[in-house]
Amino acid sequence: MILLIVANQKSDGKRYNFPIMKNFDLLSQEFEDLTGDSLNIAQLASAHRYADLLAEWNQKINLTSINDPDEVRIKHFLDSLSCHLVLSNRPKTRVIDIGTGGGFPGLPLKLLYPEMNLILADSVAKKTAFLSLVVQELDLDQVAVLTERAETLGQMPEHREQYDLALARAVANLPVLVEYLLPLVKVGGIMLAQKGETAIQELAQAKEAIALLGGKSLPPVEVQLPKARDKRYLLVIEKSALTPSTYPRRVGIPAKRPLKNG
Repeated sequence: MILLIVANQKSDGKRYNFPIMKNFDLLSQEFEDLTGDSLNIAQLASAHRYADLLAEWNQKINLTSINDPDEVRIKHFLDSLSCHLVLSNRPKTRVIDIGTGGGFPGLPLKLLYPEMNLILADSVAKKTAFLSLVVQELDLDQVAVLTERAETLGQMPEHREQYDLALARAVANLPVLVEYLLPLVKVGGIMLAQKGETAIQELAQAKEAIALLGGKSLPPVEVQLPKARDKRYLLVIEKSALTPSTYPRRVGIPAKRPLKNG
């Protein structure tokens, strides 16, 4: 394996050295091909250190079933960064990533948007312990890690309708996911769900739930990742009205009894 060693000066004056695997050098070109924008050396270095920690911890706890370095780069990092297609010109001062697992898509987006104030939320303590380590190792500011369920957060005044952006990837079907995310989004903000080939079908199934919870669907954005056969979509739902106070329902109910059309 070829390693490139780089040193970079941070804005706070600190210097650090991270090894960058050759396969992660490809991330910059792939990101540019996908979005038209670029990543800098510091962002690539941090992404590689993060990938190293992911691989190390994945031997201890189940963070991801993806182990191949190329698949990690594309299906985790590039896929997360594809959200830039929607977010580049949108407010993202306060962001929450629900059911973040190993930190996707929230942490790669934090590397891309260092000014972002990010909450990483997951109900599994082992996963949030890993995330806390990554935040510390990468010396990230304005990132908090919470071990909590979305339904609980959505009824807490300090989180309810406080965010410009709520994110989720591979957490639940959209009729369930909108009940997790929309209560957290302030009016004028958006929720963004990363979905696969069932995206359009899920969007139709969630039509009435979206309206009930104060949302309005925007056109889906198709994403074609390199070497990926299946289609990917970014589903964007704008918060146009306050969510009724009865939502989200108590823990477990949205998944057991999803809001349905008709």
